[in-house]
Amino acid sequence: MSFLEVLYFIVPNAIFYAAPLIFTAIGGVFSERSGVVNIGLEGLMVIGAFVGIVFNLFFVDVFGSSTEWVALLAAMIVAMIFSLLHAVAAISFRADQVVSGVAINLLAVAVTLFLVKMIFGKGQTDFIQERFLRTDIPILENIPVIGPMFFQHVYYTSILAFAVAILAWVVLYFTPFGLRIRAVGEHPMAADTMGINVSKMRYIAVMISGALAGIGGAIYAQSISLDFGHSTINGQGFMALAAMIFGKWHPLGALGAALFFGFAQALSIVGGSLPIIEEVPKVFLLILPYVLTILALAGFIGKATSPKANGIPYIKGNR
Repeated sequence: MSFLEVLYFIVPNAIFYAAPLIFTAIGGVFSERSGVVNIGLEGLMVIGAFVGIVFNLFFVDVFGSSTEWVALLAAMIVAMIFSLLHAVAAISFRADQVVSGVAINLLAVAVTLFLVKMIFGKGQTDFIQERFLRTDIPILENIPVIGPMFFQHVYYTSILAFAVAILAWVVLYFTPFGLRIRAVGEHPMAADTMGINVSKMRYIAVMISGALAGIGGAIYAQSISLDFGHSTINGQGFMALAAMIFGKWHPLGALGAALFFGFAQALSIVGGSLPIIEEVPKVFLLILPYVLTILALAGFIGKATSPKANGIPYIKGNR
């Protein structure tokens, strides 16, 4: 297998595994840019994966071949509503945002597994029939070298992830709405003085993070696992959190970091098929994404600078 053939094999898979991380990491960027730490991304992905699979199973006869997309929308809405628990605790009740995020993670797993047991009478759901499938992008697939790498056998969800990352960059850095989000995350008192409703902007940002993390979970469940159980979302939310920090709370930085972790995940799954690394013990490939996550956080968390008011509840009138 030539070097180019290796790239044709590994790059589409890396983009495929990165898509859920991109959505969730971008969601985290919105929340933390507004000043609300959100380590509950893992739990929000769990909710998205659960809703996506259950909706897909129950409504496949109604929506047919469009079921996976409608399920994606349902997962987005439910996860957005679920994220309100974190918003209320962190913004209105000024609870410790780390503790609140941990509670979201624990609650999401407990609630979804309980519901799975109640609905299906076992520890996991049935497998879905309608799932996201690979496709070739017309015209672009024929571009020499990069066509087979980026536009053949790709998922529409991967293309959507790139579009959302660019859209998030435009919204956060070139629109009044994005300026307000960043203002309440850097200097909430100054933003309040200018007439910006700090609590309202933070609520909106946390709900956006919930919506995007729900989409990330639903994409993972409907394109990779194809069912839901206790290990469906197994650390992807924390990888997305690491990607957000690794990307320095910037949408395009988070996109690049998510691709890095997606590459590591793809290597752990398909690496055994590559002649270059087929001799590497599989256990080392399986732990590779998590080791890289730890190294990324250990190496960069001290250097990356978060928004100044990140994790600090805003009390009107306090200096």
